[in-house]
Amino acid sequence: MTDSTAPTLTVGDIVAERTVHLTRESLVRYAGASGDFNPIHYRDDVAAEVGLPGVLAHGMLTMGIAVETIMPWLGDAGRIVEYGARFTRPVVVDAQDGADLVIVAKVGALDEDIARIDLTVTFADTAVLGKTQVRVRLGG
Repeated sequence: MTDSTAPTLTVGDIVAERTVHLTRESLVRYAGASGDFNPIHYRDDVAAEVGLPGVLAHGMLTMGIAVETIMPWLGDAGRIVEYGARFTRPVVVDAQDGADLVIVAKVGALDEDIARIDLTVTFADTAVLGKTQVRVRLGG
């Protein structure tokens, strides 16, 4: 990985990557922390009734996991200037197998002391977040 303060940071560098395994327990824990108890996040019958392919991970949980991926590289969340994403596909969390989110963080642009980090977030080889970008202040 590249140190975020290093002058050798270039567009295209991968600064972080990881896979996060989600379970139904993960969703229940997030619901408790966020207060989002929509039953599509824990009940198969309700998800099916509204036409969903299964119980879905919370979108904000997915976004949080994605941006947290860069924290070991970045070191300080206070250096995040802006973060945005578009929800493109649901993350279906199977009752038995769960779901694996794969996140790759790559330098997309550099402008003086700001880097744009592009996050690729996939589930089952399909992007689940689009135009996922974090602008971060470089240096200490």
